[in-house]
Amino acid sequence: LPTLDVDPSQMRQLFQNLIANALKFHRKGVPPVVKIGAEMSKNHCTLSIADNGIGFEEQYSKIIFSMFQRLHGKQDYAGTGIGLALCKKIVENHHGMITATGKPGQGAIFNVYLPVA
Repeated sequence: LPTLDVDPSQMRQLFQNLIANALKFHRKGVPPVVKIGAEMSKNHCTLSIADNGIGFEEQYSKIIFSMFQRLHGKQDYAGTGIGLALCKKIVENHHGMITATGKPGQGAIFNVYLPVA
């Protein structure tokens, strides 16, 4: 992965949250796979975290970053609903943007766009 001018503890938290979600929302009976990649351009770096988990309907791609927003009940998956909101805040603190795409039963991809100093 590239070297960026970021707060290391915040980036650690960002990756921990995204990877933990990828593992938590795995499909039963299917070994979880998480792929992390990066692409550099002149103006920004795109970090991607992709998984083969349960995915989600595309209509939820923006609201999942809201505080306490959950797509599943607490009886199905543990959590507080603040992990992705925290990820969004961390990325915004670095003047970046985070997006999510998903397909039910096929997984999710989170893209983090960070400016290059």
